[in-house]
Amino acid sequence: MNASEPHQQGTGGWSQFGSAPPATGGFPRRDTIVMEQPPPPPPPVNEPGFSVGRRAVAALALAAMAIGGGVVGAVVANTFRPEPVAGTSVPSPTFKSAADQLTVAEVAAKVQPTVVMIQGQSGEGSGVVLSPDGLILTNNHVVEGAGQGGGQMTVKFSDGKTAKAGVVGTDPATDLAVIRAEGVSGLAKATLGDSDALKVGDPVLAIGSPLGLDGSVTAGIVSALDRTLTTGPDQRQQVPPGLGQEQQQSAGTTIGGAIQTDAAINPGNSGGALVNATGELIGINTAIASNAAGGGVGFAIPVNTAKQVSEQLISSGKVSHAFLGVSVTDATGDVPGALIGQITAGSPADKAGLKQGDLITKIGDTTVDAGETVVGQVRGFKPGQQVKITYMRDGKLNEVTVTLQEKK
Repeated sequence: MNASEPHQQGTGGWSQFGSAPPATGGFPRRDTIVMEQPPPPPPPVNEPGFSVGRRAVAALALAAMAIGGGVVGAVVANTFRPEPVAGTSVPSPTFKSAADQLTVAEVAAKVQPTVVMIQGQSGEGSGVVLSPDGLILTNNHVVEGAGQGGGQMTVKFSDGKTAKAGVVGTDPATDLAVIRAEGVSGLAKATLGDSDALKVGDPVLAIGSPLGLDGSVTAGIVSALDRTLTTGPDQRQQVPPGLGQEQQQSAGTTIGGAIQTDAAINPGNSGGALVNATGELIGINTAIASNAAGGGVGFAIPVNTAKQVSEQLISSGKVSHAFLGVSVTDATGDVPGALIGQITAGSPADKAGLKQGDLITKIGDTTVDAGETVVGQVRGFKPGQQVKITYMRDGKLNEVTVTLQEKK
């Protein structure tokens, strides 16, 4: 396997399809809990008094329902806020950020106009507006699904208006694409954040069109960073999020550096926005790992990768990718890593002195636990970029700096 090509997946690893189709139905309800305060002791003489009130935590109940064999559903969301006791000021719940203090509702209202629903003859998904004149970022598999059968894509905006759309460029290697809505202007565009600044535990919102329900918002946190996702042509359990019917998946791909979140993501969310507490775009929702019996987790392509790819697609319609020049397999011994099988003559790996049989244990700052990690990381780098590779040879750890080339 070449480190610039899809990793041949065995039985393990993340899949864009998940281990089983996601189950529709209700999400667990977290009921409002009102904490009773004990009565205060009598105030001492000559000291000012104070009033005692109650504080309640707002709770959100969300239910989704599918009717018949189609993608018809309903979402009901209710927030409850108790009336404060006279004389007591109770602040509304906030979506905390170091730079600002916004409520979840304020973040959602800010971002929803920048997220669209993409519909086609045989599939649907979501997208994020990049420019006022209609450039929209989405997933490659959303474009492939919506455009099947020669059908034209339709974009539905948050205000209910629609427009036809055509493809500007696609990049299957990163599962990203850019389309352009026709005859539009003055669109609200997304504000791009910095995915490199994310930390595990940061609050996020996922916005898109799950199960055909456009403009849906779910809240969660960043539950992990730097995940590697692999999709393979031999997997056919569930259609990638965004497509409307089961079909054989096209050539597999490996995506490195993905953001993992527990914000609910379902089919139709693909290509939609993952935003931080100030409403900045920090990821493009792209995949689900789910178990029908126990929910699942979602994954997003970091916005820094999406920005780099989208700029190339807009300017030239294609993307240049970095090339290392090795084929790798998963290590089977006690030390995890990626075992080098073959090295392309004259490649960056060859010039750096890497050899067949070397065990790559780290690439850049990322620990390598399988061959797919090397593939995903290389795809996240730029041609000409220098990358430090840590490897084991004859039982000893070594380091080498490789200058990546453009894949021809």
